[in-house]
Amino acid sequence: MGVAAAAVVSLAVAGALAFAQPGGTAQADTVDSAGNKPERAPAVTKVNPSIVHASDRPGRSLNITIDDGPDPVWTPKVLATLKKNDVKAVFCMIGPQAKAHPDLVKQVVAAGHKLCNHTISHNTGMDHQSQSYQSKQILDAQKMIEDAAGGAKVEYYRAPGGAFTPYSRQLAADHGMRPLGWNVDSKDFEGGSVGTIEQTVRGELTNGPTVLFHDGGGNRARTVDALDGLLPWMKGQGYGFGFPQR
Repeated sequence: MGVAAAAVVSLAVAGALAFAQPGGTAQADTVDSAGNKPERAPAVTKVNPSIVHASDRPGRSLNITIDDGPDPVWTPKVLATLKKNDVKAVFCMIGPQAKAHPDLVKQVVAAGHKLCNHTISHNTGMDHQSQSYQSKQILDAQKMIEDAAGGAKVEYYRAPGGAFTPYSRQLAADHGMRPLGWNVDSKDFEGGSVGTIEQTVRGELTNGPTVLFHDGGGNRARTVDALDGLLPWMKGQGYGFGFPQR
């Protein structure tokens, strides 16, 4: 082999070694002008793309989920009611709402609750939209919520109105967010009374453990009052409270 050919082979081998990383990922170790290697983004733990309902707590357990906030009026009241009853919940947040109220997002996290991505626009027809639309709705909202949270991760994704697609479920899962459904719809966004909300929830608890309420999208005074009545009743029925499985 001539000198020139040997040099070419040597350079090729060196390049391959520079880019070969464990697990087959090609990534060069570059340095900045000061000779420092840049920090790599933390690896994302992919989760199951199937829609979860089950609780991570064994036995007779419920998952309380709160959608469409954060709202400067109602989220603090919901948080106070949950604290009063020593219950943790999953807050499914709208991206721009989280961006507008980062203090509330941080309060949710500080109180030990979990974060869920409920998209940018709450478009209940997004299952009929393009993949690029779905991607922007999900990933932009995730960034807004996590930026507002100051470091806490969004652990779940709930499609508006349950408008999941195979693509959106897989996309969310690949970014660490387990698709999250519900079994019990409190219908607190409708015009019924507090008693109607409570009756609806009590009547549907046999459907499964994940219960849907709202802290955004309108006046949620009835939701707050219904939660304050239902949570002690649930405990009296022998239920505990967990989070959806990841």
